[in-house]
Amino acid sequence: MQTVTGKVVAITGAGSGIGRELALRAARGGALLAISDWNAAGLAETVDLVKGVGAREVRSDVVDVSDRAGMGRWADAVVDQLGRVDMVVNNAGVSATGHFEEMSYDDFDWIVGVNLMGVVHGTKEFLPHLIASGDGALVNISSLFGLISVPGQSAYNATKYAVRGFTEAIREEMLVSRHPVTVTCVHPGGIKTAISRNGRKTAGQDADALDDLFERKLARMTPDKAARIILDGALAGKARVLVGIDSHVLHHFARLTGSRYQDVVARMSDVAARGRFDG
Repeated sequence: MQTVTGKVVAITGAGSGIGRELALRAARGGALLAISDWNAAGLAETVDLVKGVGAREVRSDVVDVSDRAGMGRWADAVVDQLGRVDMVVNNAGVSATGHFEEMSYDDFDWIVGVNLMGVVHGTKEFLPHLIASGDGALVNISSLFGLISVPGQSAYNATKYAVRGFTEAIREEMLVSRHPVTVTCVHPGGIKTAISRNGRKTAGQDADALDDLFERKLARMTPDKAARIILDGALAGKARVLVGIDSHVLHHFARLTGSRYQDVVARMSDVAARGRFDG
C-alpha cells in the first residue's frame, strides 16, 4: 500500500492524541475512515474535525478495545458499511504508573486489557479483512517502553513489550503464509498527549508532579508530527518505526550497553527522584 487514497482505514483511540491526528492525516489523504474510542465526546470532536478537512466517508463507534465481543461487532459493522478494510491502526492505549509492589491486580488487569488485549482483538477481528483486501496494512502501536524498561512503568512496559513481540510474530506469519499484508510495529517516545494525565497512578505517586514532568520535559513531539511519521512508515511497509529523537537515542543506547542499561536507568531515576523530593 503506497497511498491511503480510496482505502478504508480503521483507527482505535481516535478520540484524541495520535489517533485523532492519524484520522485527520488519513482523511486529508482521501481515505474512508472507521474510527473508534471509548470517549464519546472526544470521538464526536474527531468526527467534526475530519469532516472539516474533507473526509470522504466516516463511520464512528464508541468501543472499548478490551471488550472482545464489542470489537468483533465493530469490525463486522465497518465491513458491512464500507465493504472492506485496507489498513488497521491499533492505537488505543492507557498508562499505569507506580512501583509494582504498590500496584493492584485491578490496575494491572486494566492496562493489559486495553494495551495488549485491545491490540490482540483489533488484529484478530480485522486481519481476515486485511488479507482479503489484497493490499492490507496492520499497524500496532507499542512504545519506546517496548524497547527499554524504566522503574515505575512495569505494567506499561509489560504490555508494550508484549505488543512488540506479538506484532513481530504476526509479521513473520504474514511472510511465511505469503499474505498481502504489511505489518508495522510503532515505538513512539514522548508525544504531547493526555496519556499521563488520563492514566492511573498508585497511591504513593504524586500525580500532579508526574503529569507536569511528562508534559513539560518528556513529551517533545506533537501528535501531528508523530502521525505523519507513523503513516509514512506504514505506507513504506516498515517493520519497525521509531518516533522521536528520544526513541532513537534510547533504543540505540540500550543496544550498545546491553542489559547494563538497566543499571544506568535505575541510577538516573534514583537521582531524579531525590532531586525532586530533596529540593
